[in-house]
Amino acid sequence: MIDDLDHRLLGILRANSRTPVAVLARELGINRSTVTARIDRLVDTGVIEAFTIRLGNDVDRDAIRGVTTVVTEPRLGQDVVREIRGYPEVERLHSTTGAWDLVVQLRCSTLSEFDLALERIRAVPGVRDTQTSLLFNSLTTA
Repeated sequence: MIDDLDHRLLGILRANSRTPVAVLARELGINRSTVTARIDRLVDTGVIEAFTIRLGNDVDRDAIRGVTTVVTEPRLGQDVVREIRGYPEVERLHSTTGAWDLVVQLRCSTLSEFDLALERIRAVPGVRDTQTSLLFNSLTTA
């Protein structure tokens, strides 16, 4: 169970996972050992799965990025998610409501690599249909 303090801690870490423990403690009004213990508990219980980085828009400017929406066969959605989640081209993966079951954000070095990633996704057992849009510019950094 996570409490209000955990939610505040997670909010700070979500904005910058490299925030030093001393800064976290000061912003939360608690001591550093409490911050460390809470982070350890959140990791141990699976609330925090990983610490990661978010690249600025100027880095990897020439990458091919796109969003693929996926319709899955009934009762095979979790199998599709388990398969696609492991693809190195998958930057983000979301379940959704409406006409599509999944939204997959892809990042590749070349168009041919992007095309191969789409072929792999379409070949996954349980994938019924896909629709893809290439992304050109990020209009916000948040």
